[in-house]
Amino acid sequence: MVARLVIAAPSSGAGKTTVATGLMAAFAGRGLAVSPHKVGPDYIDPGYHALATGRPGRNLDAYMCGTGQIAPLFLHGARGCDLAVVEGVMGLYDGAADQGELASTAQVAKLLKAPVVLVVDASSQSRSVAALVHGFASWDPEVRIGGVILNKVATDRHEHLLREALGGSGVPVLGVLRRAPAVATPSRHLGLVPVAERQAAAVEAVAAQAEQVLAGCDMEALLALARSAPDMHDDPWEPGVVERLHAGGSVVPALPRASSGGTPVAPAERTPTARPVVAVAGGAAFTFSYAEHTELLRAAGAEVVTFDPLRDESLPEGTSGLVIGGGFPEMYGAELSANEPLRKAVAELAAAGAPIAAECAGLLYLARSLDGRPMCGVLDADARMSERLTLGYRDAVAVSDSVLAPAGARMRGHEFHRTVIEPGAGAQAAWGLRQPERRVEGFVQGGVHASYVHTHWAGSPEAAARFVEHCA
Repeated sequence: MVARLVIAAPSSGAGKTTVATGLMAAFAGRGLAVSPHKVGPDYIDPGYHALATGRPGRNLDAYMCGTGQIAPLFLHGARGCDLAVVEGVMGLYDGAADQGELASTAQVAKLLKAPVVLVVDASSQSRSVAALVHGFASWDPEVRIGGVILNKVATDRHEHLLREALGGSGVPVLGVLRRAPAVATPSRHLGLVPVAERQAAAVEAVAAQAEQVLAGCDMEALLALARSAPDMHDDPWEPGVVERLHAGGSVVPALPRASSGGTPVAPAERTPTARPVVAVAGGAAFTFSYAEHTELLRAAGAEVVTFDPLRDESLPEGTSGLVIGGGFPEMYGAELSANEPLRKAVAELAAAGAPIAAECAGLLYLARSLDGRPMCGVLDADARMSERLTLGYRDAVAVSDSVLAPAGARMRGHEFHRTVIEPGAGAQAAWGLRQPERRVEGFVQGGVHASYVHTHWAGSPEAAARFVEHCA
């Protein structure tokens, strides 16, 4: 049994991240091993969760990974922990557009059989809070709302009115939090500023969130609620054993290798010294990644080495493949452009035909320019900041054979950016998208697969196997 809580809210902006991160840090400070999770495709909140718990923040995305993977992925992340805290996304019942409850916090809570704590922004209401909580608690009888935390409460009098209103609701008040500037986290064009960009300030903010939660919440009641969750009978997700040694000393990668046509074939034996080196971009400019991607690459037989394009002037020694995920290159354009030795190394690797998987920020980095500054020049395209936010899930079909997927393969992903690249697709496009409008996007050339679409390889583990096979 894994004790667990889902932290949800009626809408975005109610304080889910503050409460969830504060609870994680507060319970961890009491000596509990806390497993942090986030519903949906968000990359930034899990960075704060990791800071609070000392464990990787993990996402639970039913759209990209499938509903059947939610409980296994949760159990994989929570292995060996005393408690798991899951931060929701948007409002409790909000999910993928036009897909009913799919990918909503409510759906994930039901799949995990987890009690929900509703965080309510009470700053502009008193007695109406009871009607709001009653509506959310009764909307779906399969969602168990075990308590409410009232956030942004102004005064003792205000708290009294709120508690009195909720007295007959059947939903206990498990915490009351006052307005506290110290717990605030700065935001910009894509949400919160990532931990990697404000490490010291982030540590202080998380500590303040923990103090606020400890002062205002009934920690024993919250822990008891988490422990009231029933047993889970799913098996934990397994990325595969990194090395499976035969008696003769040879190694078989745990994931199936994929042929050029996409049909899984039996894994070939590989000696331990033949593990291809896959370089993964990190640092402040490239903070968007899922922990499972690295685990899948290693399981497929790769040696994964992280490097920082802001600091490192060369790729890791022996690099045979490159993964450049999302992040904020637009905030570090001058520094990335100034690192000419690394830009040249990336361009040379691409020219040699090495596998390169680039998503969003990685796409911009591979472009000829970003906001007028020279980038790697791998792609004959130019990128720039835009006023328009592009956001949403994507149902994608591979247009061209690539190092990630054969033509015709389907994957689900997510777009989230305030930049544009021109042209939006190369002579060989990466994906064909069906919503919100039909279009092709991205670039496939040589070993390069570059696109705005973020994917979660736990939903398509064959992508990692295919990528490593091309590296090898």
